[in-house]
Amino acid sequence: MRLFWKDQLPLLLFYVLQMILIPILYWISGENRPPAIMGYGVLLSGVILLLYLGYRYVQHRRLYALLSFPHNIPVDHLTPLGDVTLPEAVNELLRNIDRQYQEKLNVHVRQMDQHIVFINRWVHQMKTPISVIQLTLQDLEDETASSIQEELEKLRKGLEMVIYTSRLDRFEDDFHVESLFLRKTVSEAVSENRRLFIRRGVSVNIQVDAGLRIYSDAKWLMFMLTQILTNAVNYTAGSGKAVTISAQRLGNDTILEISDQGIGISPEDLKRVFNPYFTGERGRQYHESTGMGLYLVKEICTRLGYAVELESQPEAGTTIRIIVNGNAHRQ
Repeated sequence: MRLFWKDQLPLLLFYVLQMILIPILYWISGENRPPAIMGYGVLLSGVILLLYLGYRYVQHRRLYALLSFPHNIPVDHLTPLGDVTLPEAVNELLRNIDRQYQEKLNVHVRQMDQHIVFINRWVHQMKTPISVIQLTLQDLEDETASSIQEELEKLRKGLEMVIYTSRLDRFEDDFHVESLFLRKTVSEAVSENRRLFIRRGVSVNIQVDAGLRIYSDAKWLMFMLTQILTNAVNYTAGSGKAVTISAQRLGNDTILEISDQGIGISPEDLKRVFNPYFTGERGRQYHESTGMGLYLVKEICTRLGYAVELESQPEAGTTIRIIVNGNAHRQ
């Protein structure tokens, strides 16, 4: 209604000006019309104006409602705005804009699908030569072979990060929930990264009950654990350090904690550690940091219905806590 009166304000001002000019015109022309007659004329024209405004509002009320609250436009379809000229023209304009937007969106979706397919195929093709090189290096014992093996491991994890990042937008299509023994999954993640633990001289302490179960996707959970463990080991300097993995049941939730004895995170960086490509002051000390690991962990937890928390102090290590909601995926 407010928008309607704003739109009709020029007409109302013109009407008031006209009503003022009429008695002035009579006075200048010398016609002595009784005030009652002039008042009756003003009243009659005012009633006609109000009837016109009411009729106009009834015809265009849907249009004014749409323009007053544009955020309430249905996202799936456009409702008719009326059968008079102006609402029909506006509705046709919105349909044309929506059609053009949908066409561009469909083109973008097709391009993204093609890009994801290309990335997946490329990653799988790259895994083959990496596997061949790793098998070849198993017969060599010198320091050079060990260095090449280390670089191959970095390359393999980088390829995994690429493929999981590309699948993130299609998470629902690549998602399978099952009952998992948490200790078994944690042990598999540690075993997969054992070379990194050995190379850095970092030990691991698993404090997870063997019978503890959670409902999750094994592949995505394993990827998250790998990202967290890789960060924990890479940022834990010096031998004799340890990474502790513990879990406990709290009501319907299971809390999984991974703590390291590394360099920690600066207080000013804590609020941004889950942002994509953010490495922070301490992360820039390590050229291997991409700033994507914790971001992917946060995104995956969000899609799984879990919560993730992080506590850290400089030179005092970092603790990442994943809170698994027991009712998130349980049927």
